[in-house]
Amino acid sequence: MGQGPSTSALQQCIQGVANNRANFAAFAGSPLYQIQWVKPYNLDVSVEPAAVVRPETAQDISDIIKCANANGVKVQAKSGGHSYQNYGVGGSDGAVAIDMVNFQKFSMDTKTWYATIGAGNRLGEVDKKMHAQGGRAMAHGVCPGVGLGGHATIGGLGPMSRMWGSALDHIVEVEVVTADGKIQRASATQNEDLFWALRGSASGFGVITEFVVRTHPEPANVVQYEYTIKLGKQADVAPLYSKWQALMADPKLDRRFGSMFIMFPLGAIITGTFYGTQEEFLTTGIPNALPQDGNGHLVINDWLGGLAHDAEKEALYLSGLAMPFVSRSLAFKRQDLLGPEKIKDIFNWVDTQKKGTLLWFIIFDAAGGAIEDVPQNATAFAHRDKIMYYQSYGIGLPVTKTTKDFITGFHDQVVQKAGPGTWGTYPGYVNNALVDQQKQYWDSNLPALEQIKARWDPKDLFHNPGSVRPAKN
Repeated sequence: MGQGPSTSALQQCIQGVANNRANFAAFAGSPLYQIQWVKPYNLDVSVEPAAVVRPETAQDISDIIKCANANGVKVQAKSGGHSYQNYGVGGSDGAVAIDMVNFQKFSMDTKTWYATIGAGNRLGEVDKKMHAQGGRAMAHGVCPGVGLGGHATIGGLGPMSRMWGSALDHIVEVEVVTADGKIQRASATQNEDLFWALRGSASGFGVITEFVVRTHPEPANVVQYEYTIKLGKQADVAPLYSKWQALMADPKLDRRFGSMFIMFPLGAIITGTFYGTQEEFLTTGIPNALPQDGNGHLVINDWLGGLAHDAEKEALYLSGLAMPFVSRSLAFKRQDLLGPEKIKDIFNWVDTQKKGTLLWFIIFDAAGGAIEDVPQNATAFAHRDKIMYYQSYGIGLPVTKTTKDFITGFHDQVVQKAGPGTWGTYPGYVNNALVDQQKQYWDSNLPALEQIKARWDPKDLFHNPGSVRPAKN
């Protein structure tokens, strides 16, 4: 956005909300604006918001939304700021980005064991606070720096999701500021349609300030498995992947077990997390289906130790640091899974390709279990029937065309080998290169979302390149 009258009016309006508070807002063109305020996660995606605001109260957010409305500017909220396409700062130039960093509230009701959590909390802090206030837990991903506000409103999947469901399945109520600037509550009994939409696609419907979530007693014991193979060729890894996929596809697989298969240059890693004792893990029979030679080992942990172990391993591949990268992903139904020969073909293809970088990896992540128990239309999150996801990453300084071609080519190989299917992907793995993004993210729930969007945000104030658009009635 340029420096014309509308920009000036927007800036004046936001400065009026700030009322001389320091560190409340910064505007395009300010010194160190990108480094200190915008803080893009994917440095390969250039975004310049008109303003970044760090409100302190829900009323601040209401007033900021009114400023944006008055000046015809789009709005997006940022919790942790880990969007692959920088959607938290608009995803494209000219938006008002609302940084939720000051919303750190946390309390635990020891009668219901419901936790009230500010949308600016990071997952690692949520774990510590829940542990300190009753030894409680909820399902979520493994990266501690990810913000709850975005994570819990697109799905929120992690190794405990097969046991407990997604993060958004734990939400019982929210406080949200809607497009008209009203501060509202939404739950199963209040603003029900909005509550449905917020659990899976919140970026297009409002700014959530706090969550009320149900919690579980944290498991006393965690067993973590890791197997590393370094063979030099992905073709040699293909049989191992086939066996792992067969285990993950077993409908009777113990829900206490979550696992990932990670391809990287010169080899692969299998990780697994079991929520229970080592004796219980052995009783499930799962270890018998996993490689057991000298390249594998078990680690016994408590709950927080297990979370730290998962975070440490994930950090080897998904750093919280900003960097330039390209990524693709896909969600698999059980019938979409590849057979051994097609797996071999794809892994052989990887060996033949130029990568353009030494920093690439492809993660296959097990899902299913408790996630499948919830009907597809119970929330906006549509991928209840998916039992596995893959996500690929190519990192470069800068990202070259060769790397982009490799990442895209792998995706095309998977789709071609799997054949016709109702393809979609997890809305946390956003990609502007997708054709019909919204259909990919929300599948059969999209028409209902578009109708709800038309009621709550008909002018599409809450907007990014992949968000839900209002129905054209």
